Amino acid sequence: MTTIINIINWAQDLLDRVITTTGFIGPLLLRLYLVPIFWIAGSKKINSIDGTIEWFGNPDWGLGLPFPALLAWAASLTEAGGAILLLLGLATRWISIPLMATMIVAMVTVHLQYGWLAIAEGSGFFATERTVGAIERLDRAKDILKEHGNYGWLTENGHIVILNNGIEFAATYFIMLLALLVIGGGKYISVDYWLAKKYRTL
Repeated sequence: MTTIINIINWAQDLLDRVITTTGFIGPLLLRLYLVPIFWIAGSKKINSIDGTIEWFGNPDWGLGLPFPALLAWAASLTEAGGAILLLLGLATRWISIPLMATMIVAMVTVHLQYGWLAIAEGSGFFATERTVGAIERLDRAKDILKEHGNYGWLTENGHIVILNNGIEFAATYFIMLLALLVIGGGKYISVDYWLAKKYRTL
């Protein structure tokens, strides 16, 4: 029994040393994964800011939010600016908070009505009547394309799917940001680390 405990302790010590040495990779990859997502979302809104403001404010075909100009600019600058800060690993914890807020707003105002799935599925725990119906239509569309089109050419670069637009992606980004809020930008390859090393006394 003592031998088994010693082996477990040795293995745990080894894992701890590996994590201590390479632990910066996790937060770095989280940051780099999120950078293009928020840069594309934010810069796209900024490049068509008038349309973004209309979409934020219009209750018929948009989000119907109050103060659409303020919120549109806030969301756009948070996403684009957040992408830059995440790339640098600068103010990682601080920028994670407003980025998480944008994900919550997106989930509630845009995606929640469609359920969980981002891409429609006809079965499984998260499938709904909406996604089942979407898959039925997708199967019919595939049959038509196979009969009347060059289906191999149409699908050689990927499968044909139906976007369900549920909260799945926004929720995933929220969780990744929450992890960054807790662990920070990571050691070595983040400005936060070097600023803390130079100026933090605690």
